[in-house]
Amino acid sequence: MPNRTAELQTSKGTILLELFEETAPVTTQNFIDLVETGFYNGLTFHRYVPNFVIQGGCPRGDGTGNASRTIPLEVSPELKHDKAGMLAMARSANPDSASCQFYITLAPAKHLDMNYAVFGQVTSGLEHVLSLREGDKIEKITLTA
Repeated sequence: MPNRTAELQTSKGTILLELFEETAPVTTQNFIDLVETGFYNGLTFHRYVPNFVIQGGCPRGDGTGNASRTIPLEVSPELKHDKAGMLAMARSANPDSASCQFYITLAPAKHLDMNYAVFGQVTSGLEHVLSLREGDKIEKITLTA
């Protein structure tokens, strides 16, 4: 079965994300579950670090909020932060604390490999990812075939 795509509509444009369902099943299913409930719709990107990441998905809008559950860290040597456009879960210092916040890399970030769960990649709209800033809106995320 091919990986599904998430369509991330932002205030800067539409971004398509391939989800790595086979290699990161727990992390991907958590994201899919949140997308299907509309959890992300209307939230903002609350963290922007130039040449590093844009982060969003916090229900409080400040990086301190979570959904009702956390998931274990799911890493694999083939899932790397090796380019701009890699989709991964944010977490606290506890490796098993990922919940709903995600980030997209703006450049390679290899120091994050095997420490943060990569679960997808941008397949279209990288120019929109690179233009996102703190406060920009996640209008809606939907799943496509």
